[in-house]
Amino acid sequence: MRNWRALALLLWVVGSGRAQIIDFESGGLKYKAMTQSGVTVIVTSLPNTIREYAVMQVAISNGAPISWTVKPDDLSFQRSNLGGTGGGSIRALPAATVVGELLTKGGRSDVIKLVAAYENSLFNNARIHSTNGYESRRQNAFAEFGSSKLKAAAAASAIAMATTKLAPGQSTDGAVFFPHQGKPLGSGTLTVKTAGEVFVFPME
Repeated sequence: MRNWRALALLLWVVGSGRAQIIDFESGGLKYKAMTQSGVTVIVTSLPNTIREYAVMQVAISNGAPISWTVKPDDLSFQRSNLGGTGGGSIRALPAATVVGELLTKGGRSDVIKLVAAYENSLFNNARIHSTNGYESRRQNAFAEFGSSKLKAAAAASAIAMATTKLAPGQSTDGAVFFPHQGKPLGSGTLTVKTAGEVFVFPME
């Protein structure tokens, strides 16, 4: 994937031995990216919430020489304790948990809005081209549920980042859900523990 490879080269400061965070904008959203040991992680907060969840878009590319398994619950968010409002850590939920919740209580209109926001973010970002991401899950969701039975859970299963084993050269993307009473996460620190590395992103 030429875009991933070019970004990975930009992310590594030659001779410093330290991975650097690269900030960039695309489609009106602010992204952060980092590469460590050949693995690149790109994150952004999506403007839409759904039910009690705040949502982030995450893309991971495996440029390492070995396979790695990535999963949404590799992510956690540490809220800033600004103005004495209280901090606290929030772990992202597995995709099956979110889809199960939406299957029983889902609001289809909310999910449709979220899907639209996710697609806008994904398709307007030239740096994200996944081999095992949203497009393949979307096709599977339609095949499983059928257009006449498509519900909120089916749409959520397409955009939700799933546990995926990435071979060298493969990549994935997806929405990651944090239980936060339907409010944006705000400022804090996002930690991604994956591929034997720890990626830390300050978020605003």
